[in-house]
Amino acid sequence: MSASKAPRAPVHGTSFARPLTSVDVVLFTVQADALQVLLVRRPDDAAEPFPGRWALPGGFVNVEVDASLLDCALRKLREKTGAITPYLEQLGSWGSATRDPRGWSATHCFYALVPAMAVALHKGARADEVNWFDADAALRKRLAFDHAELLAAALARLRGKVEYTSLPAFLIEEPFSLPALQHVYEVVLGRPVDKSAFRKRMLDGGFMEEAGMRAAEAGQLGRPAMTYRLRDRSQAALFPRTFNARGADDAG
Repeated sequence: MSASKAPRAPVHGTSFARPLTSVDVVLFTVQADALQVLLVRRPDDAAEPFPGRWALPGGFVNVEVDASLLDCALRKLREKTGAITPYLEQLGSWGSATRDPRGWSATHCFYALVPAMAVALHKGARADEVNWFDADAALRKRLAFDHAELLAAALARLRGKVEYTSLPAFLIEEPFSLPALQHVYEVVLGRPVDKSAFRKRMLDGGFMEEAGMRAAEAGQLGRPAMTYRLRDRSQAALFPRTFNARGADDAG
């Protein structure tokens, strides 16, 4: 080798400092007639950032075990809460030199939907407590890091997409009736929707299949109701237009 030529650096090497890289998950459910979000309480340790504060479940990417951001999101959700969600979607990325006192940090945020009865919560790694909170009330808490901003973005995305998709079907146990599904839509939207238009929209959507008749519950009058299951749990159906309020005209 000529003395005038320096050795070539490995193609995978880099001289740039690497930021802290994490994944956070905004996990929603519907229970007690409210849209709720799952929060974990950070360790009450002065050596930890934001000790004792409530936060979204999440944590650092482990390059040894996480093949993708999605894998990391599922792992952190399972480790910190015990939750396994049927629907997970990437929301966006946040990063700055100030969001984490430990250094320049970037987080990739997902939001997830799960039926309340499908989650058996337990405390996990670096989470002193795990609990559900009313989603709008959680926004008023002094959450750790920039998690209030992440939660606000997730709420806006969910409520926006609920107007024209079947996403609320991931928040309800199967099989479900159309009245039960309409109630979940109204809880998430925070307003009523027209019953006849809703029924037509759901049945024309092609994303459900019949699962048999369910008798009226004790103390309730009426005929047995047809129940339904999702045909595809990997994605939501899209509708051609948004929902109108109850009593408004809807041609489709």
